[in-house]
Amino acid sequence: MSAVFSSRTARRRAITYVALLAAALILMAVSANPFVVDLQRGIGFAFRPIQGAIDGLGRDLNSIAAAIGEIDRLRLENEALRVENERIRTESRQAEELRRENELLTGLLQLRNGFEYETVAASVIARESSEVQRRIVLDRGTSDGIEIGDVVIAAGGALVGRIVEAGSTSATVQLISDSASTVIGQLLGSAATGEVIGQLPGSLLMENIDSAVSVGLGEEVVTAGIELAGGIRSPYPKGLVIGQVIDVRRDANEIVQTAFLEPAAALDRLEYVLVILDYQGGLPSPDQQPTNCQPSEGGTLPDSEQPCIDATPGPESGSSATP
Repeated sequence: MSAVFSSRTARRRAITYVALLAAALILMAVSANPFVVDLQRGIGFAFRPIQGAIDGLGRDLNSIAAAIGEIDRLRLENEALRVENERIRTESRQAEELRRENELLTGLLQLRNGFEYETVAASVIARESSEVQRRIVLDRGTSDGIEIGDVVIAAGGALVGRIVEAGSTSATVQLISDSASTVIGQLLGSAATGEVIGQLPGSLLMENIDSAVSVGLGEEVVTAGIELAGGIRSPYPKGLVIGQVIDVRRDANEIVQTAFLEPAAALDRLEYVLVILDYQGGLPSPDQQPTNCQPSEGGTLPDSEQPCIDATPGPESGSSATP
């Protein structure tokens, strides 16, 4: 049975081989026929546009695929460039901030080196603003030698204010723009004085200037630093820059005039300041105040007493009052 099956399979293979060989010979014979050749050429010519379109479509598809790959590559490169540009911008901002801070600190250092008073540098760590108050908080306090009443200045010797509260590690400054602040200012051009009062939101008002004085726009105003007999002197040292005149208000019927000032220091943007430690303004301490006393028999004062001051003489008896 197995031999019969093998014989049939061999015959089928032989028949198939013979049939394929005959078909190949027939096709070879037919393909050499001029009519068949012309027919092939005609069919090729007829299908040439379709073939061109198919080839063009293939090229277009290849181009689209290449474009998609190029777009994806460019997208990745653009993202990398964006990240790099952002890094460069961040570093540039940091460098600019460091440069600005360095300029501020350099200005304060130069001021400190050329200043006649002992100072300590401090940073502004907080701001307090209300309808009537303008204050800042510093990161230095009594442990750094700061006391209530100490004067605070900015770069260029611009007046900032005075210490009104002091803790061990922080201190509060009342700005000259505070409505409760009053400073005796002096015009550089005429040496005329007036009271510089804080005005909200941050301007300054210089009142009680002699009306006979010519006040020019842009004229600089400094602290008068007035000193009186008996050790009494202004709470602020002489010559600190308060601001510049930006407007003047005159009244023909008044004997005084008023000037509006722009502060020399950017009070709303302060970052670093100097606190003057060794200037003592106002009234001297009780043990330094002169006393009304009489010298001893030898014409000298007791060792424990301060120099005497004479009492203000009163009107003589029987003298008429001056109208």
